[in-house]
Amino acid sequence: MIMEKENSAAARRAAAMLDVLRTRIPEAGGLLKASNPWELLVAVILSAQSTDERVNSVTPALFAGLPTPEATMRATQEEVEELIRTVGLYRNKAAALIGAARRIVDVYGGEVPDSLDALLTLPGVGRKTANVVLFGAFGRNEGLAVDTHVGRIAFRLGLCDSRDPLRAEKSLTTLFPREEWGNVNHRMVRFGREVCKARNPLCLSCGAASFCPKHGVGLERRR
Repeated sequence: MIMEKENSAAARRAAAMLDVLRTRIPEAGGLLKASNPWELLVAVILSAQSTDERVNSVTPALFAGLPTPEATMRATQEEVEELIRTVGLYRNKAAALIGAARRIVDVYGGEVPDSLDALLTLPGVGRKTANVVLFGAFGRNEGLAVDTHVGRIAFRLGLCDSRDPLRAEKSLTTLFPREEWGNVNHRMVRFGREVCKARNPLCLSCGAASFCPKHGVGLERRR
């Protein structure tokens, strides 16, 4: 009975938060610039521990020089590193891009695969990256991408009881309609950057103050 009440309360908060997100961020969409599935995959891999602005600053030259998986797999580690040097962890990411390109060419005929299981076999690709690519490139909601922003907001709202991305994704996919998963990710990421920040969140003006339990907010402020 207690669990049912908690689940019901979380469902109500999720529905209320969906309204807040739609109102505050009416135009959902990712901020990474890409014109095809390969470019989106590359951009999302590069975005780990880096800002979208930084990624968008290096991808024009990267895509001009290495526009396809075939071109990327033929590049040397040093050539890719030079093109993405200003992005964090650029050496590891260069190796991941070359490895992902090679597998896409060797196993998937040069086309970015459109299934979660297949994407997860690519170097540098975890569930978050795969979910973002599936929705952004193919319009498929196979899961709900959980990054630091989404995880933080979900925990503060009491929509999940853990900051573990897998557990958070499992909770969120039961609380939000499937057709909204991709847009919820995009909106929550922006909401987390602009309003529900890691430190000093703008609780009084966020629109969710009336129903958000603010789990962990005080502790985060004191760090």
